Amino acid sequence: MTAYPVTSNDLLMRGADTYTEGLFTLKKLEDFVPANHPLRVIRTMVNQALLEMGELFARMYEDDIKGGRPSIAPEKLLPAMLLQVLYSVRSERQLMEQTQYNLLFRWFIGLSMDDAPWVPTVFSKNRQRLIEHEAVVVFFNEVLKQADQKKWLSKEHFSVDGTLIQAWAGHKSFVPKDGGDDADGDGNDFRGRPRSNETHESSTDPDSRLYRKGKTASELRFMGHTLMENRHGLVVGAMVTQANGHAEREAAKLMIRGARAANPEGEITLGADKGYDAGEFIQALQDIQVVPHVAQNKAGRASAVPDEVAASEGYAISQQKRKRIEQGFGWGKFIGPIRQVMARGIKKVGQVFVMTMAAYNLVRMRTLGQVRLQGAP
Repeated sequence: MTAYPVTSNDLLMRGADTYTEGLFTLKKLEDFVPANHPLRVIRTMVNQALLEMGELFARMYEDDIKGGRPSIAPEKLLPAMLLQVLYSVRSERQLMEQTQYNLLFRWFIGLSMDDAPWVPTVFSKNRQRLIEHEAVVVFFNEVLKQADQKKWLSKEHFSVDGTLIQAWAGHKSFVPKDGGDDADGDGNDFRGRPRSNETHESSTDPDSRLYRKGKTASELRFMGHTLMENRHGLVVGAMVTQANGHAEREAAKLMIRGARAANPEGEITLGADKGYDAGEFIQALQDIQVVPHVAQNKAGRASAVPDEVAASEGYAISQQKRKRIEQGFGWGKFIGPIRQVMARGIKKVGQVFVMTMAAYNLVRMRTLGQVRLQGAP
């Protein structure tokens, strides 16, 4: 090996490897976040939604006036939960770890450089209060109000669909409800044994159900449902149910009734895939004056969707638009946590699902706002 001498010119060009930490800094967290960072627009929308929820927060913490240890402010708890979705943080423990050293997270949540992050178990317990008061649902609706004020929502044309959410429970937890015999009681040896939701349930998450759809394997699952408006593809309704063959249609009825209540006189259409082509569902839509733009299923049977509806121009447009609803599910499973949700119980799973759809709407609205600015004269 040949050694090359270091000249004085090399020393002049080479930067000094020194580290000097100042005792004080004159910078704020705001100074560390780039002016064009995507979270800036999202944070503005989040803060506006939280401001509108002030009365709800006051009711949530009325009992704390009597005394007790201070809890996490909901104005910080909800943005932290939102970050967990936006940055694919898999657990509260990891979220608190990243908040310790991530200045962007501290800025978004509203913690100063000197504030200590919360204990993960305390963070998890405080989320229960949000479930009791449906705070995440209210937050979801407040975000939608901002979209409505900007004329981004359609009140006439909608699409609906459902997706499977794998539960945080395994096959071995699926045991007989009555205890069963010793050979099958622990759930370890289940091959060749008949099992159903009528006779068995998960000891880990009793709200989950063994379910399969299409060519997928049977897993313990929940089912998430969304209602999308067709103008810009924003999710206007989200809910979680137990997984069964009727859940998609029953959830669709509930969500479209809400859309009808918000627009009692106008014409409303609902697009959906072939799984919704059932006589009772089509009749339920017609009873509330909703035009069923449901894909016809004529595989060995007659479709419940009238042929005159299927031949209309609006039907063809709805069938094209409804496919965009899959974008929300795809984003929620690839970026968000709903592929296999790390929560147990239908209420906690529902909270995660609704927060994920709120995060998806915020990302979508931020993009829509940028497109409008670029297109402005």
